Amino acid sequence: MAVVRPKGSALARSVPVRRLHLDTSHCAGHNKWSKVKHIKGPRDEARAKMFMKYGMMIRIAVKEGGPNPDFNATLAQILEQCRGHNMPKASIDAAIKNAEKAKTGTQHTYEARGPGGFALLIEVLTDNNTRTNQEIKHLLKTNGGVLSDGARHTFDRKGVVVAEAGSVSLEEALELAIEAGAEDVRETEEEEERPMLQFICSQAELSSVRAWLEGRGGIHVVSSGLEFVSHTPLLLERSQLEAASVLLEALNDCPDVLRVWDNIQAEH
Repeated sequence: MAVVRPKGSALARSVPVRRLHLDTSHCAGHNKWSKVKHIKGPRDEARAKMFMKYGMMIRIAVKEGGPNPDFNATLAQILEQCRGHNMPKASIDAAIKNAEKAKTGTQHTYEARGPGGFALLIEVLTDNNTRTNQEIKHLLKTNGGVLSDGARHTFDRKGVVVAEAGSVSLEEALELAIEAGAEDVRETEEEEERPMLQFICSQAELSSVRAWLEGRGGIHVVSSGLEFVSHTPLLLERSQLEAASVLLEALNDCPDVLRVWDNIQAEH
């Protein structure tokens, strides 16, 4: 689930051509919830939900561009993410096979605000717009949120290359990002709590940044694709952060929700 990525104060560093910001507080997922009670369910259940979401994303990609990833770049990116998260091959193949037979759904994105005023983008796939609309409104209302036009302006559409951190330090990651042509690098963790690095770049430079990192950079790239990346971070108080955690969990548990992005800043 794509939950999108918080920001904070940056350590700027000058280079001959550009200025790139290494922001150690742009940490997603686990890190920003480090001081919040862990409310997620058992890991197996969480993984099952994640695989279900990927199945929905495969369905959309196949409907739009066909079942052959060689001729469908969007599908190829999604399949790469599936493999990076160890989704069983049988499940991937079944999702592709069943996609063409599945009902055509409507995909769209809700703009909202959560507790403390943080921005939310909620991407859904549904075969019943009325049902989904009511469900999203209910989840927001009961968890301190509200639909809010304009929340999208808090985010930019960016290329994101996700790589294993391994023994690469943040300082080394900065050097790699500069050489690769990325705009930003962030430290995060994936579902198994492995340390990861996110290299943020323009949409047009996604392929070249990935190619450089895999080739000359010598690091293991897990996936790459387009994400909504917030440019306006918001630091929440402890009580607001706890409420935000509950809201995001409820949204991600909704069967019609594909991905949720937020602009919550990680705690230091």
